[in-house]
Amino acid sequence: MGEPAFEDILIPRPEGLYCPVGDFYVDPVRPVAKALITHGHADHARSGHGAVLASQQTLDIMAIRYGEDFAKSRQAVDGPVEVNGVTVSFHPAGHVLGSCQIRLEAKGMVAVVSGDYSRVANPACAPFEPVPCDLFITEATFALPVFKHPDPADEIAKLLASVRAFPERPHLIGAYALGKAQRVIMLLREAGYDAPIYVHGALQRLSDYHIEQGVPLGDLRPATMDKAEARALREAIVISPPSAFASPWVQRFADPVIGFASGWMQIRARARQRGVELPLIISDHVDWPDLTATIQEIDPGEFWITHGRDDALMRWAELNQRRARPLHLVGYEEEPE
Repeated sequence: MGEPAFEDILIPRPEGLYCPVGDFYVDPVRPVAKALITHGHADHARSGHGAVLASQQTLDIMAIRYGEDFAKSRQAVDGPVEVNGVTVSFHPAGHVLGSCQIRLEAKGMVAVVSGDYSRVANPACAPFEPVPCDLFITEATFALPVFKHPDPADEIAKLLASVRAFPERPHLIGAYALGKAQRVIMLLREAGYDAPIYVHGALQRLSDYHIEQGVPLGDLRPATMDKAEARALREAIVISPPSAFASPWVQRFADPVIGFASGWMQIRARARQRGVELPLIISDHVDWPDLTATIQEIDPGEFWITHGRDDALMRWAELNQRRARPLHLVGYEEEPE
């Protein structure tokens, strides 16, 4: 018999990454009998699975988003567990609250599925934990050398400077409902902004859950006021899902400054397309320097790329004499909300 192959632990299928030894999937994009979930974003955590294994916070988030019956059964991870002979453990990914990398050990090999991850300090979740492994599964959302994200504190300083410069205009900031919205709020609090922050109804329950989990978001108020109240709002910061900017809701506010917090705001054409006056480059994913540095730090025998821009990363692997493979998995993108 030859040496065990990585495909004995993980293989790509249309449903997602499949572990044939343990007979389960990681972040499947279709309903399956048994799923291990890295984090609660809708492109990784879907409802309809038979059994779900995840961090307690991710399970709670899935219940908030999909209802208590999002799966037939669920199990929270607390330390290593055995799943059909595969030793499974969950480790912080630094992406959003509850986000984890999933470590799989079987047949003398260790694979780590990172899901989405970030190496920048995030006050709304636990920091990324490098996990030694033979096979590292990485995202490549911002895997181009042009992507080098600025310090989030500097981006928040731009927002606060705009609030001071235009005190008569409310600032409406688009931020994804899970993770980004709460991170923007925490960054504002860390910058000394202690005024009430108004949140769109779509963000309320997830923000409440962060507070329940000990994330101090401060004074949050609903942005569900009537048109007269909204038009009277001045020197206010309002956080909403980006999709709300295309709804009648935004028309309640008088001459708002429209902002959007995303790593994609580095691409000015995207900001212009969305009508964004105040682009804030705040990302919950690794940029090019952090992505390549993470691979060098972990130093796996091989790494696979689940989704994103894999061409430049494959070229980098070739130049650095590292074994790599693009998986071209379909269904993992930034949240559409």
